[in-house]
Amino acid sequence: MTTTPIYLDHSATTPVRREVLEAMLPFLGEAGFGNPSSSHRFGRSARAGLEQARREVAQSLGAEPSQVIFTSGGTEADNLAVIGAALAARQQGRPMVAAVSAVEHKAVLAAAHQVKHLGGEEIILPVTSDGQLDLAALDAALARSPAVVSVMWVNNETGVRQPLEEISARCSRAGALLHSDAVQAFGKVPVSFRQLPCTLLTISGHKIGAPKGIGALIVRDRKAVEAIIHGGGQQFGIRPGTENVAGAVALGRAAVLAAQEQGAEAVRLGALRDGLIDRLRERVADLTVHGEGAPRAPHILNAGIPGAESEALLMHLDLAGIACSGGSACSTGAAEPSHVLSAMGVPRALALGSIRMSLGHETTPEEIDRVVQLFPGVVEKVRHLSVTLGRA
Repeated sequence: MTTTPIYLDHSATTPVRREVLEAMLPFLGEAGFGNPSSSHRFGRSARAGLEQARREVAQSLGAEPSQVIFTSGGTEADNLAVIGAALAARQQGRPMVAAVSAVEHKAVLAAAHQVKHLGGEEIILPVTSDGQLDLAALDAALARSPAVVSVMWVNNETGVRQPLEEISARCSRAGALLHSDAVQAFGKVPVSFRQLPCTLLTISGHKIGAPKGIGALIVRDRKAVEAIIHGGGQQFGIRPGTENVAGAVALGRAAVLAAQEQGAEAVRLGALRDGLIDRLRERVADLTVHGEGAPRAPHILNAGIPGAESEALLMHLDLAGIACSGGSACSTGAAEPSHVLSAMGVPRALALGSIRMSLGHETTPEEIDRVVQLFPGVVEKVRHLSVTLGRA
């Protein structure tokens, strides 16, 4: 009998939820295919769906509908936030300086590199060994009046939560614009744009049960960002182009579900994740949990396995019916350790033997039981192969 594979890579992407698919399907068909900028009935129908989605996203995040800018996903939203804020600063006669943490998603780090390429400056803020921002380094950067500070809410590889309240307070006192990538936070921890005084916030649909290709940047002050895509005047000119109506509708429905279920899901996933850690440690005594000393979101476990290479672990876990990743899915194929673990000071050998298991809406206790049963045998096999091949 074939056993159903176990999917533990929800931080990379999530299955589209049935409720989300049902909400978006009409807007792929005759009811909503029109251009939302058109004044005829087809355009008005599309526009109604788009604005309903905007209201749903706003309500779910504690924002105003006028603050929601739909994008093609988290990467575009991060680029718009960092590069757009730097361009706005230049327009206003201020320095183009982007200060970002060393453990940001590559979308933010690459955007900061682009600011430098455009003639500005990038400041990479270090983190402590538990993965949280070095606040003294932040203060030093704030003294240089950066155009934008970008610090993610929850790290996508380790699940470490940044002290956003303290970071936002320091940025506010310094008069600095704060952007936070909340892609891994929304739906897993409480996220309120109204309560956190940041100017820009990123979310992505495919992390919360919507399809790929839709996300949003929440913008408190429209003067804070300049467009990086140029065309029509849609979305206040901040992100022009004909909107992805079906995707926006999907994001709206997924956002409502994520916000409604966040509290209960956090408890459920946290219990499953913590139980998984405890039971794996009983069987793999030298397993290391990265970021364990810091507050973490409930759905991510990043474990280091001494004497085992992550690529071999992932291959044999996949053969055993368990899908997980070696860190950020956006950097697979690289022979270098994760930039997140390196920034935390994790030794190279251990970083190269680290894997990420990320739980989601579909994860069950029975699946966790199977992982606990199968994982030690995979580790033993990979370690044996490593010794045989002379890599240990």
